[in-house]
Amino acid sequence: MSDSSPNRARVRQVLPKLKIGRYQPGPTNSLTDVPGVLVHTQSIIRDPPDSTWEVRTGVTTILPRADFFNQGCYAGYFRFNGSGEMTGVHWLDETGLLNSPIIITNSFAVGAAYTGVYEYCIRKYRNGKGICDWFLLPLIAETFDGIMSDIGALAVKSEHIVRGIQQASSHPVQEGNTGGGTGMLCQGFKGGTGSSSRLIEGLELDAHSGLKKPVTYTLGTLVQCNYGAQRDFRIGGVPVGRLFLEEDGNAIQPMALSETVDPKMNPTGKKDGSIIIVIATSAPLHPVQLQRLAKRATVGLARVGGWGSNASGDIFLAFSTAHEIPRDPQVNISGDRPTVSQRIPVLEDTSINALFEAAADAVEEAIYNALCMAETMTGLGGKKVEALDLERVKAVMEKYL
Repeated sequence: MSDSSPNRARVRQVLPKLKIGRYQPGPTNSLTDVPGVLVHTQSIIRDPPDSTWEVRTGVTTILPRADFFNQGCYAGYFRFNGSGEMTGVHWLDETGLLNSPIIITNSFAVGAAYTGVYEYCIRKYRNGKGICDWFLLPLIAETFDGIMSDIGALAVKSEHIVRGIQQASSHPVQEGNTGGGTGMLCQGFKGGTGSSSRLIEGLELDAHSGLKKPVTYTLGTLVQCNYGAQRDFRIGGVPVGRLFLEEDGNAIQPMALSETVDPKMNPTGKKDGSIIIVIATSAPLHPVQLQRLAKRATVGLARVGGWGSNASGDIFLAFSTAHEIPRDPQVNISGDRPTVSQRIPVLEDTSINALFEAAADAVEEAIYNALCMAETMTGLGGKKVEALDLERVKAVMEKYL
């Protein structure tokens, strides 16, 4: 369960003088600032005797658009370190097309999430004869919450996925101990789910006048962060984690666990953290540009203290909502007559730097938000992980801002 952690707030409320890049956030500073993107988070919390051990897990659902099935998006991904899973990415390599919800959950729930996407789509999209005459590869990503949750309980079921798809909305993303991030840890403290967004001014060619007109693109990020050590934790370049350790005589235990636990409950060789990062944008990018955008998530991660450990699953996805790619275009599908059925504008590569910069900044802030909004949690076998002490952060950062 989440213990009471007073005065949780997003990083901009905690440190109003902190500058995170040049670009302004969107109206809610959240992934759902990108028009059409929908999100839902749900947590699964159980304690004995309702379960054998404590369960602290959940599911985050992202819909690139409401009609993700019939109207695809261009997408690309980047694997910073591969000790993790993101299903469906072979198809992204092949075509750059995303026609699936994005589900983020725990490592042992990938199968249930995969099944849940199919259950939803089968009910909604089978033909008049009750037959599925279509192809779909669900995109499921995971991080390991087995330190704080009985991951072997297989608590996530396919119905949780169906519910997430049905209830996804444009409301601001819930942060901290929620969704797939419910039981996650980050940089030595309680981690979880975080989000942020940026607005980027650009130019688009007007089809009628032939002139370039101003346009505002939105870029949003969502992170499920479950990685890192306190010694590496930084805010705005300040080594906050190291300063905390020096103040405490280097006495803080790994992952801020506040009590010694049975080695059988926390064996050596356990899965070492991960982070899943999703970037959405309204800017018209093609799949290769989206691969490049996904890579820039690494910059934001590194600023906070992530460096891609051997056993970490650090996988980043980027998609654009600018184009609607029909699932079944009315063209000759035999392939013997190459056909152009729509013309798609894309951003000029030489003007893409603003999006790269904004992506790094928004990822950095999303991780801060996950840490600042997460609450102290008691989980598997009585293990307790402390939330980041925001008053202490203010005191340390006051010297630098």
